[in-house]
Amino acid sequence: MTSSITDAPASPAGVATSAGLAGAVYTALGTVRDPELDQPVTTLGFVSSCTISEEGQARVRLRLPTYFCAPNFAFLMVADAYDAVTAVPGIAAAEVILDDHFASDAINAGVAARAGFVASFDGEATDELDDLRATFLRKAVLAGTDLVCRPLVAEGLTPAELAALTLGATPASPELDRLRQRRRDLALPADDTSFLLLDPATGKRIPESSVPLHLRRARLTRTGIDANTSICSGMLKARYQTT
Repeated sequence: MTSSITDAPASPAGVATSAGLAGAVYTALGTVRDPELDQPVTTLGFVSSCTISEEGQARVRLRLPTYFCAPNFAFLMVADAYDAVTAVPGIAAAEVILDDHFASDAINAGVAARAGFVASFDGEATDELDDLRATFLRKAVLAGTDLVCRPLVAEGLTPAELAALTLGATPASPELDRLRQRRRDLALPADDTSFLLLDPATGKRIPESSVPLHLRRARLTRTGIDANTSICSGMLKARYQTT
């Protein structure tokens, strides 16, 4: 017997109520993000199905907006999904399958063997993906900075005030929580005494004189991520005729 989620909705909580262990797996998949878009694969519609056998065998199928999506991005998502699913209590084994992608065979086999990106693309890849992941996390920190700072700027905070503001003194919000987590993912300061504005590459505080430029970079980064998300969403809908 199996329990299943097919064309699962974006709400893990709703799935968990109706599908038991499958819902817990889907919730875990919600922690897996597209590295470029910084959005959960569940929210993006990249999880096409999730089935769990009575013995705790999980089978997850992923799909992407195009046949030619970057294989390094795809590998990260499949590998992260495997790690997330196998960490769920009650899951005895997992298989994560990427469908309809030109590198599906190499990615699926490599993740199943826990071979790493270089070994999975033998002769084609020369480096693992840690640096790539860090690059996109730095972009996520910048985009998150824009989301947190925009209402503060609208309220009239000056560059001097923003440069002196700590995370603990910043108004609480889901955006601030998300920014803290992205900073932790990069091993950047994220406690209440840490400054709100810092360079995501160095972790150094942004001085008052550099605040306007830093905020422009943050807004440009966030705008680019939002635009890419919109494009990918439209392409996925067109490819799979989803609503």
